[in-house]
Amino acid sequence: MRRFGLAPQHLVGLRFAINVALATTIVWYGLRALDDRNPSWAIASMLAASDPQPAEARRMFRSRLINVAVGCASGLLFLAVGGSQDWILPLALAATVLVSSYVVRIKTMWRQAPITAAVVIAAAATNGSTAFGIAQGLRKVAEVAFGCLVGMVVSLIMSKVWLIQPSTEATSLDSWRNTVDPHDERSASAVPLRSARL
Repeated sequence: MRRFGLAPQHLVGLRFAINVALATTIVWYGLRALDDRNPSWAIASMLAASDPQPAEARRMFRSRLINVAVGCASGLLFLAVGGSQDWILPLALAATVLVSSYVVRIKTMWRQAPITAAVVIAAAATNGSTAFGIAQGLRKVAEVAFGCLVGMVVSLIMSKVWLIQPSTEATSLDSWRNTVDPHDERSASAVPLRSARL
């Protein structure tokens, strides 16, 4: 691909664009087929869990899913105890932040916990129904889980189907640079000569 002027880092960006397009198509049409008219949470979760690096995609999937579960549990607990009252919201969000910060301790995507709690409680407060809030919360958690799963799986598949390795020139140059000790006079004297050859 070098003859087309595309370096490995450019190919990673191209692969990730295709990755996002495929995952978005799966999430959008999959949830629309299930009569979900606003799969925005699933799309956002899919994007958050997608990454060109499979290890990072798995980490984002785990972090987002755990924080969403914490937020949903907190929201449902406060709804069960206090009902769909407006004053429940600030207390629930503060408690969720404390749990996320000091108990769960997953820094990545930690804001997702209070956001999810707010969605659950606000749904109940605006509709005056605790049952509606609980149903809405569980539905949002399902959307997030589906979006995260699709984002991670598509990222993993794309990394296997379209394997991108760094060029041999860049690899050899990096390995040579790692062997040069700037404090060694012999290595330092060899730098200009080696660089000239490259």
